[in-house]
Amino acid sequence: MLNLPLTSLVTLGAIILFFVMGLRVAKARGTYSVPAPATSGDPIFERHFRVQMNTLEWLAMFLPALWLGAVWHSDMVAAGLGLVWIFGRIIYMVTYVADPKTRSLGFVIQMLATLNLILLTLFHIVSTFL
Repeated sequence: MLNLPLTSLVTLGAIILFFVMGLRVAKARGTYSVPAPATSGDPIFERHFRVQMNTLEWLAMFLPALWLGAVWHSDMVAAGLGLVWIFGRIIYMVTYVADPKTRSLGFVIQMLATLNLILLTLFHIVSTFL
């Protein structure tokens, strides 16, 4: 059995962050009177919704890359990059809701963390064939 406690904790952190984003969308629905199942209405509601949906899109890449990085390289390095990803997503969430034009820093941080996990894993897999 694999023992990857740091990657497990980071995974839980990413899931909790996504859960919090869902709560923020629910709160925005009430605040801005956007009844379910509508996904458009008040621009501030739409920002909350887009943050949650964009995070869902990135979770599909981030989580496999995180776990592959932990398995093929190290629990500590993968978890560290995972924390960077979470940090980037928090910045993205706060800045996108405040002003979508300012979201770039958070987006780039989380994108680079994911890319590093992918490249790190790819390097280790390819090196097994050499």
